[in-house]
Amino acid sequence: MQSEVLVAVLSLVGMVIGSFGGIMASAKLTNFRIEQLEKKVDKHNDFAARMPVVEEQVKVICHRLDDLEDKI
Repeated sequence: MQSEVLVAVLSLVGMVIGSFGGIMASAKLTNFRIEQLEKKVDKHNDFAARMPVVEEQVKVICHRLDDLEDKI
């Protein structure tokens, strides 16, 4: 009877360690993926902030071209 209890306890300890290790590995991978997505979002936000400036510059260029075409 004692050997069965010992095997059960060792199985329980192994299961707990394995489950905990799996949870930790999964959490690390999830955190890594979240960090990568945050970097992509930051890059996108920088792009979105610069677009109005580029649009304004394009408008100015178009007006200058129109003025040059009128002179010709």
